[in-house]
Amino acid sequence: MNAGTPLRLADIDSLDFTKSDGGLLPAVVQHADTGAVLMVGYMNRQALRETMSRQHVVFFSRSKQRLWEKGETSGHFLELDQIRTDCDRDALLVTARPLGPVCHEGTATCFGDECITKGERLAFLSMLEGVIEKRIVQSPQGSYTARLFAEGPKRIAQKVGEEGLEVALAAVAETNDKVVSESADLIFHLLVLLRSRGLSFESVIAELQSRHATKP
Repeated sequence: MNAGTPLRLADIDSLDFTKSDGGLLPAVVQHADTGAVLMVGYMNRQALRETMSRQHVVFFSRSKQRLWEKGETSGHFLELDQIRTDCDRDALLVTARPLGPVCHEGTATCFGDECITKGERLAFLSMLEGVIEKRIVQSPQGSYTARLFAEGPKRIAQKVGEEGLEVALAAVAETNDKVVSESADLIFHLLVLLRSRGLSFESVIAELQSRHATKP
């Protein structure tokens, strides 16, 4: 198994558990969508197997000396995306999607909300696209996103135009907070419009990158 390759159950015995007296590997947990570092825990062989079996992240608690499923009391589970190992096979990178605050103090990460980087905040757009997709597919009662999508591309395009005008007006005559608020509305409706055409925001970024690459 090479570094960076997603871990399989059959790979567990190839990991190096010997560097720790308790046979534990440090496991860095990263948000699967935003890339934010959420927390650090420890896993032994059994915790790894349980994580893969339950599809929820399970650690070995050094203080309780037992397996501990993150969220077992709070309900804020970590839904497993995948697990990768480093080049020495003695540390793990776990990507997961949290079902609520990760830290017991109520913050999104165990390192505090303020540690979330600019890149991680921008990556939230990808997560928002996933939320929009889910609303469209599931069409929950009262969902504005599902209702707007059902009204079709013309109505969505109209909303993008309206929101774009509101951004322009806010830029001329409103506060910075109002400009930010209206810009958020515009981006949300633009994401819905792109989804209605089977496109992603990533394609827009790729176009911008392509334009930048051709600049002298």
